[in-house]
Amino acid sequence: MLEARLEQASILKKVVEAIKDLVQDCNFDCNDSGIALQAMDNSHVALVSMLLRSDAFSPFRCDRNIALGINLGSLTKVLRACQTDDILTLKAEDAPDVVNLVFENKESDRISEYDIKLMDIDQEHLGIPETEYAATVTMPAAEFQRICRDLNAISESVSIECTKEGVTFKCSGDIGSGSIQLRGHSDVEKPENNVDIDLTEPVSLTFSLKYLVNFCKASGLSAQVKLCLSNEVPLLVEYSLQDNSNSYLRFYLAPKIGDEE
Repeated sequence: MLEARLEQASILKKVVEAIKDLVQDCNFDCNDSGIALQAMDNSHVALVSMLLRSDAFSPFRCDRNIALGINLGSLTKVLRACQTDDILTLKAEDAPDVVNLVFENKESDRISEYDIKLMDIDQEHLGIPETEYAATVTMPAAEFQRICRDLNAISESVSIECTKEGVTFKCSGDIGSGSIQLRGHSDVEKPENNVDIDLTEPVSLTFSLKYLVNFCKASGLSAQVKLCLSNEVPLLVEYSLQDNSNSYLRFYLAPKIGDEE
């Protein structure tokens, strides 16, 4: 059986909020190393990958591999019942037809319990190749969200260019054009404001802003976001889910090619 207790129920709530507009139904794959999720959006342009490692939970028990097929719309409705500081326990039998969610609030001694019916989802698991990226940019998540939102008001796509001078976000649309450049810098007092650019060769790629704005819904999960780029491979946008457990929410986005709209 599965029993996983998450001290911060808000983590799962924010993950589901961030991905529910990209993916409708998905399998939460549970095994002894944690709970993972991988799904593509309907247009096969974006891929979502999440891993909540077992040490993010206390306790964590998973006796055998279980796939929990869940409709994210249904899960969102149930997770709305949880308060910010609730503790969440997920429970499922070995051959489950429901997953059980228990929310505990220590302050009010309230325990809420819900069962969600599971679905049989036939989902291929895509092997994501290990990629050595030419450029890795680590920056404040709120800054990335602001840039994507501001440029999306002008254009449908953005060119991301990384050079030794910094990272530049450029776009042009019917009403004009825009360009935002960030240079690497360190803030000793507020490390969450750091911009770190690790570059082995210059990169320039164009992406759909609609998807990037969507990915930015995960900004509440982490103070910083990591962007990994290489020519002709999908962009990786990564938010860490817990400082110490190597858990993450990742989005992969295929670049636009040529004059593609």
